[in-house]
Amino acid sequence: MCLITRCGQNDHYFFMEQVIYQDLGRISYKKAWDYQQSLLREVVDRKLSNRHLDASDPAFSAYRHYLLFCDHPHVYTLGKSGSIDHLLLNEKELEEREIEFFKINRGGDITYHGPGQIVGYPIFDLDRFFTDVHKYVRFLEEAIIRTIAEYGLEGIRVDGFTGVWLAGKENLPNRKICAIGVHLSRWVTLHGFAFNVNSDLSYFKNIVPCGIEDKDKDVTSLAEELGRKIEIEEVKDKVKKHFQELFVFEFAQ
Repeated sequence: MCLITRCGQNDHYFFMEQVIYQDLGRISYKKAWDYQQSLLREVVDRKLSNRHLDASDPAFSAYRHYLLFCDHPHVYTLGKSGSIDHLLLNEKELEEREIEFFKINRGGDITYHGPGQIVGYPIFDLDRFFTDVHKYVRFLEEAIIRTIAEYGLEGIRVDGFTGVWLAGKENLPNRKICAIGVHLSRWVTLHGFAFNVNSDLSYFKNIVPCGIEDKDKDVTSLAEELGRKIEIEEVKDKVKKHFQELFVFEFAQ
């Protein structure tokens, strides 16, 4: 339920948006995608049914949003603007290495998902927050930037590229630690971010990550940068906290 506060002489209603958090654990990419689609339909249907109703109407259905965390078995996904040439393995090689491949409807090019990542899928109705896609992507980036700052790392944005990066230093290139690709339907968000925490970075060598062929750019992980394996549940809690601060919502009980 939304938290409803009555304020002012005219009994206006203020809604604190409610977000249902679900940790799906390790889940196949296809199963997670199907689940996202079902939640999208739920959120859109609620929006349409509420369109001409006042919050005091008994038929009004309280708004709610979803924040899904998971990781996937090894999989490459290619966004609608990407090039298949950026996948460097053929079908047989994918099968031999037990890596799945999907073409999907998010923005961006090719990326990798696998164990040790935090993959986040916000199913947010942006009509309830702000209708600005660029601001939404910046907020996703900012949640990760604030998270890695708690580990002593300075995340940056690189002009012309989405995601979160670490600046190159000591002959190291700029390193991408979090990829972002989103899709919206009726201002409801799908897909999201892939944050490399304890990821096996060797899987990125089978693709041109995000279609970026620049020699001064690479990928990294939190564990790679800190030189140790990271407690992933601790990282999830930090990411959740920063999402809540940025979007200003309550987690549903």
